[in-house]
Formats: sequence, structure tokens, C-alpha cells
Amino acid sequence: MKILIADAFSESHLAAFSRLGLDVDYRPQLAAAELPKAISGVSILVVRSKQVGAATIEAGSSLGLIVRAGAGVNTIDLDSASQRGVFVANCPGQNAVAVAELTLGLLLALDRRLPEQVADLRAGKWNKKEYSKAAGLHGRTLGVIGTGAIGQAVIARAKAFGMRVLAWSRSLTPERARELAVERAETIPALCAASDAVTVHVAYVPNTRGLVGESAFVRMRKGAMFLNTSRTEVVDTAALRRAIAEKGLRVALDVFDHEPEKAEAPFSDDIVQLPGLYGSHHVGASTEQAQAAIADETVRIVEAFVADGTVKNCVNILPPDETPARAELMVRHYDKVGVLAELLGAVRRHDINVETMQNTIFCGAKAACARIRLGTRPSAELIAEIRRHPDIIHVDVIELPEP
Repeated sequence: MKILIADAFSESHLAAFSRLGLDVDYRPQLAAAELPKAISGVSILVVRSKQVGAATIEAGSSLGLIVRAGAGVNTIDLDSASQRGVFVANCPGQNAVAVAELTLGLLLALDRRLPEQVADLRAGKWNKKEYSKAAGLHGRTLGVIGTGAIGQAVIARAKAFGMRVLAWSRSLTPERARELAVERAETIPALCAASDAVTVHVAYVPNTRGLVGESAFVRMRKGAMFLNTSRTEVVDTAALRRAIAEKGLRVALDVFDHEPEKAEAPFSDDIVQLPGLYGSHHVGASTEQAQAAIADETVRIVEAFVADGTVKNCVNILPPDETPARAELMVRHYDKVGVLAELLGAVRRHDINVETMQNTIFCGAKAACARIRLGTRPSAELIAEIRRHPDIIHVDVIELPEP
């Protein structure tokens, strides 16, 4: 089985893949456009930020698993992967501390104008009078949009600085807010209106595109701070530009609309020329500690897939209660060759699709129980046919609720 690692990866972990018996192809400089040709014969693909489009997935006739060595999977064509039966897994939470550390670093830099101070010192200028004008963070309000692993790590660090934390997410209940020891905002605009600084930590999925837009920025205070270390797509960039011009927002971004594909390349985005805007090079997750944790998790995912076909952290399979299954057959049978084949053959002859199936073996390996979820309710004729088989012990039909 061949594994292709198509992005920079902890080289100390590559040997772990070899120990699993995999043929390891490590090509971190591979461009996304080259993936369709490189994917031939590959069973497992590991990427970080590289785009994995439909062309790559369709060309990967052997491809069974794509691992995003990170959290967000917006760079992978999930629809194409799902249509081809390719599992997609990620490594959620492993980079939370790294992103939170960068977020707090950018927040401090905004408050103390650290880049300008460094630039002036290098230019031979001493201006203590100007740079003493900093509000400080203690006692000020930080609005946190998104309370997943990264948001929670940011909250913990902000509270250590003595900040008041106001939080919003679609799933944040009053009870959960109390557990996190934060105040809960009803809406993003309400959070923005009450905050001295706002930081964004949500995944990019279709319903978060432009999540932070005009209605949020018009409520922000003049001179407030805004940080985005998540994904550029979750923020309406045009609205952000207007807010910088009209409200003098001070902004720190780790993500941009047009990032180069390669790690070292020319970069052009005039947003970085706006006054009061700081930027970093999409390095939120790029600490040695975070990369080691992500590599550990990637190895764990691959190891489980190679060992028994299970996929940890899979993001593109339906939960059992969301499949199209309408009924479940629970069939106790003798554990003999051909019994399941004949059982499934009978289901096929009655033109019923099998949605999920599990076969459990009892101690002694004499009997087993098959639980088969079907797309439609089985007819009395099908049940009678199954019951006539000499190696079937008992058949139950369980009707499933509508999804």
C-alpha cells in the first residue's frame, strides 16, 4: 500500500509509516496541479494546505483515504471524495495551542504597535512618547467568535491576561458559557458592539462564508482591534476594508484572499498596505509542538486505517441515524460460509439497497448476529425467504424513524 505525503511533514514521523508496511512517497514540493499525475497507485494521501480537487480524486483509482494534517478541510473537494467512496479525515484540536499563542501575540502587537516600534528602532528613531500610548489588555473585553478547541485555548489565555471574555458560536448554550466562564453574546453584531477586540476562530464551511460582515463591522467601536487567524473566507473582506477606512480599526490577519500555493513565493495583496494592519504568513499552526502533535494524530489515523479499515476523525460519512435507511434486519444465524452471501443475495433480488451492515460473532464462533439497515422496508415475502434458509436462527425487523 502506497502513501503520498504531498506537503511538509515532520520527517521524524515518516519512519512510522514505513513501520506500518507502507511504501512512503514524501514529496512536499509537489504542486497541487501535479497531484492528478502523482496520485496513480496511491492508497493514502496526506496533505496540509494543498488543494485536493476533483481531478486528483478521480485520477486516484486506488485512493481510499485523504488525511488533512490539520483541522480545516475546505481545501479538499469533499463532494468528489464522497461520490468516489474516499474517506477524508482531519486532525482537529492538535494545533489549538499554536493558533491561540499567535492570536495573543498579534493582539499584544496591535495594542503596543510592536512592528512600528521595531521599524523605528532599526531606522535610528527613538519615540518613547508616541509608543507609550497603549491602552493595555487587562480589564478590556475580548470578543471570541467560535468556541471550539482553538476558541477555548484563546479564552483561557485571554483570561490569564485579565480580560473580560464575551463569546459567540451557534452551539454555545448558556450552560456551556458558564462552564467556560465567559459571557454569551446572542449575535455576532452584539458581540462586536461590546468588545474592544474581536478574534475569529470558526471553521470554513458553506454556512460560515462571510459570517463576519457589514452588520458586525458597523457595530465595532472606533479604533477597536480585529483579528482573523482562521480562514479568510469567513470574513467579508470588502466590509473589513471599509471598517478600517471609516472606523480606524486595527487589524491583524494570518490569512489572506490570495495566498501563494507554495511556501516561498511572491505575494501581492494591497490589504497589507492599509494603515494599522499587521499580517503573518498563515503560520498559526506552524510551531514545532503543533506539527509534532498533528503528525502523531496523522500516524494514528493511518495506522487504524491500515490495521482494520476504520477511519478516525472522518468528516464525510453520515452518522447511522442520518442514512437513508428505513428499516433494520436483525438476523441471528450460524457462522458458516455463504450464509451472509445468500442473505444479501435475497435482499438484492427484492431490489432493496443495503445502507449499513454489521456482523457480530458470538463466543465459540458457532453463531453470529447480522444487523443490516435497508433503504426500504422489507416485504413479507423477503422475510419468509430469509427464514426458510436452514442456517438462519431468527429474523427481526426494526422500523427506523424518519430522518
